[in-house]
This record gives sequence, structure tokens and C-alpha cells, in this order.
Amino acid sequence: MKMSDSGSIFMVVAPSGAGKSSLVNALLEQDRDIVLSISCTTRAPRPGEKDNEHYRFVSREEFLALRDQNALLEWAEVHGNFYGTPRDRIEAAIAQGQDVLLEIDWQGARQIRRHFPEAVGIFILPPSIEALESRLQKRGQDAPQVIAKRLLAAGSEISHAPECQYVIINQEFSLALTQFQHIVAATRLRYAVQAARNAELFSNLGISKTIA
Repeated sequence: MKMSDSGSIFMVVAPSGAGKSSLVNALLEQDRDIVLSISCTTRAPRPGEKDNEHYRFVSREEFLALRDQNALLEWAEVHGNFYGTPRDRIEAAIAQGQDVLLEIDWQGARQIRRHFPEAVGIFILPPSIEALESRLQKRGQDAPQVIAKRLLAAGSEISHAPECQYVIINQEFSLALTQFQHIVAATRLRYAVQAARNAELFSNLGISKTIA
């Protein structure tokens, strides 16, 4: 299935603490035409997280069964926990012309792109490593040793930013959100997407549905 034939896929990638979830949640509140893909994970819920709303929390055994059944578009082990994207909900959403947003790590983004080469990658960068450390400490969700582990991994994760088409530096949240919205809006105006979503108009105007 090609993204340009139906809905669009947006992959948001970032090191932990860069503000990815905050930006995603803010976008979803303002844009009702995009839905969040609910990933599976074996990690424990953080305070305030709800099953099937933030993640589908599963046991290690359940996750491995889904993987072996080819029910995941992508999966990866991150910081000792498994994460994966269910295949059925993504394929059903884009087939119906629905835009889908994935919060994902760089490994998962690579796997998604094999299925959907036109998926849009957006990398969220912190303004500095010091700012990243401060944010991880302030959110109060992880033990000091976990924060140290995430900071060690951040450099490697950031090195994969060139694999995304867009980069947002999340220094000022309101500006970063505006830039995020602009990327989504511009993607919806691409020729292939407009042709797929306005097939009757293009036909009436005698315009080809494919780019010459």
C-alpha cells in the first residue's frame, strides 16, 4: 500500500526528553483529521498513562507472540523494553484516507519506511544535551540510573536525524508546535495526496491523478 493512494503517515522520532509526546499531544488536540497509532510496549505504565490510550501495555510473552504472528509493522527493543506498531490498525486507517501519526524510535522508522516509502519523518531535537538532561529530571518519571542510561543513548539516537525529511528544534514549545503543524499542512498539499483526496475534481478539470 502506498501512502499517496490514501492517508498519510507521519513518524515523529526523538531522544527521550526532547518533548516528542508533548508536541504530539498538542497537535492531536488541535487537528481532528489525524489519529495516533497506539503502540504495544512491554514497559510498565508511567504515572497518568492508560492502557489502549497512550500504549497497549502487554507482557513480554504477548509481545513476542504478536511479533511471531507478523502482526507488527515494526518492533524494536529500547532501553530493555520492547515496542511495536500493530499492523491492522495502521493499514485500515490509511486505506480509509485517514492520516496517522506514529511516535517511534529510529529503528522503527526504518522498518515503517520499508512498508511505506513515502512516510514523512520528523525528528525532534533538544536545544542542547544539558536541556535534555534537565527535562528528564523535571518530569520526575525515571530513576537517576534510568536518566543516565537515556542520556548515554541520546547521542546515538540523535545521529539518525538525517534519516528524517524534517527537523524541529524544540527550544520554544509554541514555535515548535507551529512548525509541526506546518509540516502536516504541507504534506496534505502534495500533488499525489491532493489527487487521491479530490479525485472527482481532478477528473472534472482534466488533470492527471499521477505526476508526469
